[in-house]
Amino acid sequence: MAISILQRIPVVAGLAYIERTRRIQGRVTATLSAERENRYFLHAIAVHVDGGKVGYVAPEVARHYYEPTLAWTGAPLTCPGRSGSASDHHTSGVEMLLDFTDLPLQPVD
Repeated sequence: MAISILQRIPVVAGLAYIERTRRIQGRVTATLSAERENRYFLHAIAVHVDGGKVGYVAPEVARHYYEPTLAWTGAPLTCPGRSGSASDHHTSGVEMLLDFTDLPLQPVD
């Protein structure tokens, strides 16, 4: 079975979140929230695990999902996540990946 690109959405975890992100082992449920007031990242979608922020949806993906996430009024918006593999980390610095396959949002082009 081929892996869809939607199953490998990277989480950007700068220095502020890297230690928290590295403690994630295996599979988790991530909660997503648009950050309207983020002055550094126009389309910021924060990623939370167990109540703590672990980073942001990668900018190249977030720009397509920001408006639908901002407009979301249902239950907390969640998706599966998992710690990245050693090769993910070594090739791109990615510590965590999200699976947007079943996300109840339609991306905006």
